[in-house]
Amino acid sequence: MLQVYDTEITSRLFLGTAGYPSPAVLSDAVRASGTQIITVSLRRETAGGKAGGAFFELIRGLGTKILPNTAGCHTTKEAVLTAKMAREVFKTNWIKLEVIGNQDTLQPDVFALVEAARILSNEGFEVFPYTTDDLVVAERLVEAGCRVLMPWCAPIGSAMGPQNLSALRSMRAHFPDVTLIVDAGIGRPSHATTVMELGFDAVLLNTAVAGAGNPAVMASGFAKAVEAGRLAFEAGMLEPRDMAVPSTPVIGKAVFS
Repeated sequence: MLQVYDTEITSRLFLGTAGYPSPAVLSDAVRASGTQIITVSLRRETAGGKAGGAFFELIRGLGTKILPNTAGCHTTKEAVLTAKMAREVFKTNWIKLEVIGNQDTLQPDVFALVEAARILSNEGFEVFPYTTDDLVVAERLVEAGCRVLMPWCAPIGSAMGPQNLSALRSMRAHFPDVTLIVDAGIGRPSHATTVMELGFDAVLLNTAVAGAGNPAVMASGFAKAVEAGRLAFEAGMLEPRDMAVPSTPVIGKAVFS
């Protein structure tokens, strides 16, 4: 069981809703994943006019908890305004906070991010900030009121997988009591297993599933990979050794003359 703010969930896989070939494919992927939390971009979908309204109805019908996000925002003011609009539309205080600072890497503007997080936390939002793996930035976000952090493992949509395992390990060790969800850069189930084995609480995926040849099958694969990684972490894994260690006892073996 995972507690996210005051909500308890059983699935540790969060799923994005952008870029699917059709609404039916999206629905199948969400169901196959077993996810209980999906993210939705208010800016992108409201730009679709009537189609955006139909999309919102589809999302509501999936029976999951909705985590609106501020994707596409580049300033604190934009992000705060979008968050307030999302609260009105979806009737939730949850917000996945994104403030993009670099258009090529989609790296967050961490200065604007911390400022927006502080404003929104003070206004009663429960903030899920998309951030880097920088410990100082993470500390500032926690000080601003965030009880969840969402560090990237690689640029959004890159599918490169974890690029700095040492930084991710340090973040997990530094924030033992903060919910940590890897967001962005995971491209295959083995990537998800890797970060879950580090002790992260969950992963958020979008492109890796939406862009697959069969999104529903890929979503199912990711669900199993996330579960396997979490089970391995909870079980306690063997650390790598510099030499072979026999699994069969040497003492007491039979001797033939």
